[in-house]
Amino acid sequence: MSKQTRDPAPSKEALFGDPEDLLTDRAERARRQWQKEMPEVRDRLSPMVLLGRLSEAAQVMSRDYLAPAYAEIGLKTGEFDVLATLVRSGPPYKLTPTELYRTTMMSSGGMTARLDKLEKAGLIERTPHPGDRRALSVCLSPKGLTLIKTKIPDYIEVQHGAVNGLSAEEQQHLSGLLEKLLRSAGEKKLP
Repeated sequence: MSKQTRDPAPSKEALFGDPEDLLTDRAERARRQWQKEMPEVRDRLSPMVLLGRLSEAAQVMSRDYLAPAYAEIGLKTGEFDVLATLVRSGPPYKLTPTELYRTTMMSSGGMTARLDKLEKAGLIERTPHPGDRRALSVCLSPKGLTLIKTKIPDYIEVQHGAVNGLSAEEQQHLSGLLEKLLRSAGEKKLP
């Protein structure tokens, strides 16, 4: 095949899109693409952009800030959440698996696996529930309490680093809006 009959090399624009578009976040880029592809929905895309940004923000915060912080502590996200929940429950740092499940928002099957791992590591203990012989309580061990109380200040600093692109006032405002959104979405889900 001669040089004249080959397909031309793709331009940078074809490979990467409009250079100005690359500076736009993914949700806005998706909006522009939908507006071009389906103009009939162009005025109804704001929720898509909002939810896209929420999803991407959660992924970025988890991947770039929280997961490395948990790894530094030697735990996975759910494991840290269980231990932190027990600590913030206050003395005697004891909850039922159901209370942990409801507080940490993970599946009961996922909870059992996490509790097994934490118990094996000596960070929690399972003890008979004082009010129900069929049930168990999950108790934070002294090792688990020391681990979390020692690491929480560094973890909080990581969280500050994750959101320092917003002023304290903006953080408070966004937090309030997200609380309102979550409450509204939860109410709509109720029967």
